Amino acid sequence: MAENSVHTESGVRDVTVLVIGAGQAGLSAGFHLQRSGFDSALEHPDGAHTFVLLDANPGPGGAWQHRWESLRVGTLNAIFDLPRTPKPQMNPQEPSNQAVPRYFGEFETQFNLPILRPVTVERVTRDDASGRHGFLVETSQGTWRAEYLINATGTWNNPTLPAYPGADTFEGLQLHTRDYTSLEQFRGLRTAIVGGGISALQQLEEISRVTDTVWYTRTPLRWMTDEFDMEYGRDVIRRVTADVEAGRPTGSVVSYTGLPPDAAYTRAARERGALNRRPMFAAIEPHGVREADGSFTSVDAILWATGFKGDLRHLEDLQLRTDLGGVKLRGTQADAEPRLHLIGFGPSQSTVGANRAGRDAVRAIEKQLAQDAVTVSTP
Repeated sequence: MAENSVHTESGVRDVTVLVIGAGQAGLSAGFHLQRSGFDSALEHPDGAHTFVLLDANPGPGGAWQHRWESLRVGTLNAIFDLPRTPKPQMNPQEPSNQAVPRYFGEFETQFNLPILRPVTVERVTRDDASGRHGFLVETSQGTWRAEYLINATGTWNNPTLPAYPGADTFEGLQLHTRDYTSLEQFRGLRTAIVGGGISALQQLEEISRVTDTVWYTRTPLRWMTDEFDMEYGRDVIRRVTADVEAGRPTGSVVSYTGLPPDAAYTRAARERGALNRRPMFAAIEPHGVREADGSFTSVDAILWATGFKGDLRHLEDLQLRTDLGGVKLRGTQADAEPRLHLIGFGPSQSTVGANRAGRDAVRAIEKQLAQDAVTVSTP
C-alpha cells in the first residue's frame, strides 16, 4: 500500500492508534479499528480518529512467512480464521510459509488495511512534552506521534538461546529454530536437539529421518492427559491470565498445555525410536557434549529448539516490567501504561486468542477515548 500521509512541521506524523505488527493479532486489531469507524492515517491523515499498522516484514503473513519449508499445512496444530474471513481450503501438502501468508495477504487486500512495510519500530517513548500523554514512535521510516499503541509484535524476533558453558568452542553446526530451514541441513550430522516444545518435537521427528539424533530437555516431559477441548483451553487461558495479571513472566503455550502425545509427528518420532529424552547436558565441548552424568556424547550439530519470548525491546523505555520480570496486564492493557495494549502476548499467544485480543483492545481504546472526551468537555 502506498504511503500518502502528511508530515507535520516537525516531520512527525500524527495518528490516534498505532498498531505495531501485522500478524494475526495486528490484523485483528486493524479490522476492528476500521469496523469501529477509525480512518486510515494514510488516506485521511487529518481525520478525527485514525489508525495505521507498521510491519517489519517485507510482506503479509507475520511470522508464518519465516517458518521452515517442510512445515506443511497438514502438520499444523490449527490455523484459526481471521475476523469475518473463513480461511480457504488449503492443500495439506503445501508449505505453511506459502499458504498462510497468502491467506493473510488476501485479508489485507479485502479490507484495504493501512499497512506500511517494511518498517521497523526502533524505540517508543512517552510524549509528555506535547501535553497529549501519548507516545513517540521512532521507526526506520521516521517518527509517529500516537495517542494509543497496540503492540502485536509476537515472539519470532526474540529467540531464546541459553548460555551454556563451552558453546563458543563447539566446532560443529549450531542453529536456533528460527534459522531452521529443512532436515537437509542436518543430513549425516549426528544432531543434539534441545527443547521440550512442539517445534522441538517436529524437528526431532524430521531430522531423525536422515541422521542419528539425541534429544535433551531441561525438565521432564509433560504430556497432555486430557483432550484439548474448549473447557481445557479456557482453563489454560485462565492460568496464563493469572500469571500476567500478577506480573509474572509467562512461558510458552506448551508449558501450560503439555505436549500432544497423539500428534502425527509424535507418533512418527516414537516409531522411529527418536523419542528418548535425556536430561540436559552439563557443558559443550568442541566435538560434542558432556552429559549430566559426566560421560561424553559426540555430536556434529546442535539445534536449539528453545523457543521465543515476547519481542518488546522497542518498549524498554516505558519500563513495563515488574520486579518479578513479567509485564502486568489488565485484559490487554499494560498496568504501567494504560494507553498501551499488548496482544498476541500472554493469554492471547494462540491464534484464536490473538483474534479476540485484537477486538478487546479496540473496545478498550474506544472506552478510553470516550472517557477522554468527557474529561476534556468537563469545565
